[in-house]
Amino acid sequence: MPDLSISSEKVCFLIVKAREFDVQDVAADDDSGSNPSDDREIDVLEAAPDNPVAQEIRVFIAELGEEEKADLIGLLRLGRGDGTMEDWQAMRDESLREHGGRIAAYLMGEPLLSDYLEEGLSQFGFSCAEFEIGRL
Repeated sequence: MPDLSISSEKVCFLIVKAREFDVQDVAADDDSGSNPSDDREIDVLEAAPDNPVAQEIRVFIAELGEEEKADLIGLLRLGRGDGTMEDWQAMRDESLREHGGRIAAYLMGEPLLSDYLEEGLSQFGFSCAEFEIGRL
């Protein structure tokens, strides 16, 4: 079995953050109240360009090494069913060539990112169950 350059804890952190990002809705509350109690605090569930969760994900990915970034895209592809463990090295190698400096945008544009990463990670024998209990 191939080795991962990225730790399972880092992948699990990204999975949790991706789920936080995915639950947000498009901004629709144009007439929000003058304070959070008036608008039932629903604005925090709406996507915005300066979304703190999205920013946290972008910074987290930017701070990863190239090998770790390649692993993330490889895990996404593995979890999505684009290949098998036998294809792991090829999926990793082409990931950086295809996406270069746009890895965060590519990953965040994947609607099922958290599910695919979790499935890919499980094929390496790792689970985020304990990590999520402490984070949620």
